[in-house]
Amino acid sequence: MPDENSTCEKWLGAAATLEENFLPIIYSIEFVIGILGNTAVVLGYLFCLKNWKSGNIYLFNLSLSDLAFLCTLPMLVRWYAIGKWTHGRILCKTNRYLLHANLYTSILFLTFISIDRYLLMKYPFREHFLQKKEVSILISVAIWIWVTLELLPILLFIEPTTANNDTTCNDYASSGDPQNNLIYSVCLTVLGFLFPLFVMCFFYLKIALFLKERSRQLTTSLPLEKPLNLVIMAVVIFSVLFTPYHIMRNVRIASLLEAGNQSKCTQAIINSFYILTRPLAFLNSVINPLFYFLMGDHFRDMIVSQVRIFFNSIRK
Repeated sequence: MPDENSTCEKWLGAAATLEENFLPIIYSIEFVIGILGNTAVVLGYLFCLKNWKSGNIYLFNLSLSDLAFLCTLPMLVRWYAIGKWTHGRILCKTNRYLLHANLYTSILFLTFISIDRYLLMKYPFREHFLQKKEVSILISVAIWIWVTLELLPILLFIEPTTANNDTTCNDYASSGDPQNNLIYSVCLTVLGFLFPLFVMCFFYLKIALFLKERSRQLTTSLPLEKPLNLVIMAVVIFSVLFTPYHIMRNVRIASLLEAGNQSKCTQAIINSFYILTRPLAFLNSVINPLFYFLMGDHFRDMIVSQVRIFFNSIRK
């Protein structure tokens, strides 16, 4: 029994340590790197890109979504570091809402990027109507509206609590009625994550098959190795970052539903793993500019060219 109590105390301490130390450090790192990368991308598109195409529109919206989320991180860092929410109830709800809005807009924009890349290979002269700029703008607006409507129930579940003049801004999975919350969370997981994941994997599989078929028609497959590797990396990164969070979020809510039948130790273990998956999911905002932009030869060359023009103008 003493060993069990000791182990339980360690898990309880681990959950507290993760929130007080791990989350502020990781969120701070994500904020610094993410702000630099996404700001460079947004400015690069605004001042360097003259001919906007469908893929550029999705990527630009993706960076705007990432920037909106990253701006909420300093408040979260302060909250987890000092254990007190000092920004009021409205900002608590807004902060959590923007956090999830970034998550699900990112998933949808990445999904449409996969569709756009397949269409670009299938119709290199942009003959398909989905490759038109006007259609891409309409789809982007529709994504923002859909995610906004999809996440409205979160505002009902997230309810800051006040005790001893201290306000607590709990995360979504730790707020609200667990029974209703679990139903909504499962629906959000299916509609907001699993369905887009299926669509993304479907089109990336078609891209991989298209590249393999093209490689048979060419004398060498070397020119196709890079795009094929990028396709594989995109699916792996998408799955690794988002899947653990959605699993543990539902497990966390279910554990609160069964709180009366579970020990504090079991809940602490579940909460600890859930905490670990949260910054992992939002690491997506840091990786997006590095993976989808800075690794692209065209975007990198465009930025370098504009920087050279800027410094040459200063010298003159």
